[in-house]
Amino acid sequence: MPVKISERENHLAALAEMLGSAERGRGRLALISGAVASGKTDLLDRFAGQALARDALLLETTGSRSERELSFGLLKKVFDNAAMPPAARAEVIALLDGADGGEGDDAAARLRMMSRVSSVLLQLAEERTLVITVDDVHWGDAHSLQFLLHLARRVRQSKVLVVLTESTRLRHEQLTFHVELLRQPNCGRLRLHMLTEPGISHVLTEHVSSAVADRLAPECHRLTGGSPLLLRALLEDWRAGGEHGESLQRPVPGEAYAQALLGCLHRGTPDVLTIAQGVAVLGDADCPALLGELLGLTAGAVEQGVQDLHQCAVLEGGAFRSPAARAAVLGAVPAPTLAALHRRAAELLHGDGAAALEIARHLVAARREAEHWAVPVLREAAEYALVEEDLEFALRCLELAHAACRDGHERAALQIRLVSIAWRLGPAVAETYLPQLVVELEAGRIAPRDLALSVSYLAWSGRLERAADVVARLSGAAGASVAPGALGMPGAGLLVSGGLGLAGSLDRAAGGDAVPDAALAATAQWLTMISPPLRSRIPAVGAAVAVSTGPRDLAGEAHAQSAATVNAALTDGRAHHAVAEAERVLQRYHLSDSALQPLAFALMALVYADRLDLAQSWCERLLGECATRRAPSWQAVLSAVRAEIALRQGDLPVAAHQARTAISRISPAGWGVAIGLPLATLIQAETGMGRYEEAMALLEQPVPDGIYHTLPGLHYLRARGRCHLATGRFHAALGDFMTCGELMSAWRVDTPQLMPWRLDAAEAWLALDETERAHGLAEEQLRRSPGNQRVRGALLPILARGEDLKRRLPRLKEAVEILEDGGDRLQLAGALGELGMGYRALGDFNRARVLMRKAWHVAKACGAEPLCRQLIPGHGDGSDFVAAAEQTGDGDAVQREVEALTEAEARVALLAAHGNTNREIASKLVVTVSTVEQHLTRIYRKLKVKRRRDLPARLADSSLTGVS
Repeated sequence: MPVKISERENHLAALAEMLGSAERGRGRLALISGAVASGKTDLLDRFAGQALARDALLLETTGSRSERELSFGLLKKVFDNAAMPPAARAEVIALLDGADGGEGDDAAARLRMMSRVSSVLLQLAEERTLVITVDDVHWGDAHSLQFLLHLARRVRQSKVLVVLTESTRLRHEQLTFHVELLRQPNCGRLRLHMLTEPGISHVLTEHVSSAVADRLAPECHRLTGGSPLLLRALLEDWRAGGEHGESLQRPVPGEAYAQALLGCLHRGTPDVLTIAQGVAVLGDADCPALLGELLGLTAGAVEQGVQDLHQCAVLEGGAFRSPAARAAVLGAVPAPTLAALHRRAAELLHGDGAAALEIARHLVAARREAEHWAVPVLREAAEYALVEEDLEFALRCLELAHAACRDGHERAALQIRLVSIAWRLGPAVAETYLPQLVVELEAGRIAPRDLALSVSYLAWSGRLERAADVVARLSGAAGASVAPGALGMPGAGLLVSGGLGLAGSLDRAAGGDAVPDAALAATAQWLTMISPPLRSRIPAVGAAVAVSTGPRDLAGEAHAQSAATVNAALTDGRAHHAVAEAERVLQRYHLSDSALQPLAFALMALVYADRLDLAQSWCERLLGECATRRAPSWQAVLSAVRAEIALRQGDLPVAAHQARTAISRISPAGWGVAIGLPLATLIQAETGMGRYEEAMALLEQPVPDGIYHTLPGLHYLRARGRCHLATGRFHAALGDFMTCGELMSAWRVDTPQLMPWRLDAAEAWLALDETERAHGLAEEQLRRSPGNQRVRGALLPILARGEDLKRRLPRLKEAVEILEDGGDRLQLAGALGELGMGYRALGDFNRARVLMRKAWHVAKACGAEPLCRQLIPGHGDGSDFVAAAEQTGDGDAVQREVEALTEAEARVALLAAHGNTNREIASKLVVTVSTVEQHLTRIYRKLKVKRRRDLPARLADSSLTGVS
């Protein structure tokens, strides 16, 4: 692509003036100096065109590095030109051939030959102005340069113009020619510099508008340094990219740019190309001594080469102008040479005490097995790469370290670190490294601190039996024994050996022989918590752990404490203790590869303990930490927990969104047996929102066989049953619920905090018109969980079904009171709806309307469209219902405010409106005065009143006035 450069017009004008002088019989010499790729050739070509246009006899040639040893080689190319008259050309060539053949071996004969050749040229100049141009004259041979000096001295009174171009960097033998030439009084020197930003902008206006050219000029100058060669290539790449709107135009270095850059380097001295390769390997030229050692060059040669690279706009500030430029240079180096350079660079940097990350980049780029000295360097570099969130580079460092390591235990530690980092990107990525991890586990080379973490990865991937075999084998080899509580029996893991459970033992346990026992016990407890059936596969192990003063096994402690916390949460009467232990885990361990799963299960312990508020707060805090980290697997796991929290709160849209997020960040195959949790949550959420086709499609998704031997498998079984129940497959639903119950009973985790299977089965029996069986299951669950208010609130509506109105209403009222204090708002909506229908049957239509509308609003907020349609048929989307409410006027506006009151708040409001004091209200309702005061505060806010005496007027138009 031809480029017209405005900043060269002055040089062209100077050459044109010299040509005019030659035409008048006053011969001139022009020496054009400039760095490689500064535009000397372009300028010479443009001037040649002008000379031809003025009928000059043009003889032109270009010097070549490969021909500089040929005697008169440059001169022969000048005169072997079709433009030269045949007779004169033949005469000159014969003279040059004679000199090259031996006659010109002595200086006198050579000088006579030069005089004769000059005479031939001067005779030609008598007829037409003679213009001789030599590009890159610095590559000319010595005899040709000598002739040019000879001719320069004889053209002062002739119509001859000689134009030469040379590089700014000259060899010692070229300096004599340069100095002698400039001594001639008829010689003029023109210096070429790189283009400025305005000059580049002028070039760009040939292709884009002036405004766009001005905007792009700084970027183009940054990429090319003003080199016309690179600028032309950049514009070619831009054109090759297709036509674009001006607003999108932004030249990007491509193939033409890379080729031009390499061409620029090859036109320089051999050292320049070598130094450019060295700079590309090291990344910069800040240390000439290091660069010299790498390339085997002297410091002086390196400094001169770096200066040349700056002059030809390849480097700026000691580094390449763009990553594309560096990549082009590296791509042109043969692979074996490049690997050798990187390895040599790594050795030199290591000897100089450079940063581990800098050394590792060279070791990884070498793509060869590293030496043993590199193992600790690569390990350190991997950790620094993790800080920079460069997980792929960290993996490459550890892979190289693992291949170079000779120590078995250190190789095992590297393997578990590989798995951990790969797991951040996704369990499917980590799958590549798991087989070798199994080998290390079975060989007993995994350090005690990494044992629980290693087994947790195997369990996640579905290798439950393999994990159990490993623990059993290691337990047998160590002669260890774990107490029943350490094997995951609910509650027991927290109180073993004089009040100190396994978690407490690990707090005290340290090095020596005690650590393996503690690590095995922690691993066994974790594994059997995830998969309770595995208790039978692991030999009995007692929990006594010796106390010593070695390093603490934090990874093992985290797994042990988290498992014990889940076990406590699944034990009746231990919920408060489980909450305290869960918060201890969440406060003690920061989010990391080794602590992710323990933290997630500590959150699940809070969920099972019915502390959804705490679980949500902690989970969102951890998700906030993940937002700034490149750890999709961490985000997926925590999103799955957040989805379960939202589901139990009755927030179906949030539950579905978080579950989808979890499944999108880890592929279904990568989830392993843990897929049961997010998949179950999503199925239940879709079912609750009435998206039955989506829920059924999710049930078609294959799940691992081992899922039914894990706690997440119970979640999945229940979700499948709930979907079957909602879609009319009552027997299938009952089968899933009963299977869930059988497994929980066999695993000794039969607690509604985990799965309320009796509640679910009772609903299925009700759907099958088996009220007695439904009541039997509900009553059995009440007997088993006498202090669990959440369970009671969920079971009371079931017990109310089929009973007479007199007994039904008290049960439903109690259910509403319990559920209003917190928990599942979806269950609250159902209970409110049942209570409203009860009042309707009683004939209290105002009260029924208030409750049904409140139930509808709660269900709508939960996203439960089927329940909305059930509560108020024909108003499934709520639009008609809301419109009707808006048309009722101010009286219904007050009514809607009153409907916002809970049952407890409504009773307090009525008593206060009737003139009762706070103490009297507390006495009548059997609550504390403080509770009454808190209720009144919320009542004032909801009813928008400021004083107690405003309550009677505010409640006068509402249906609450009829409540006794």
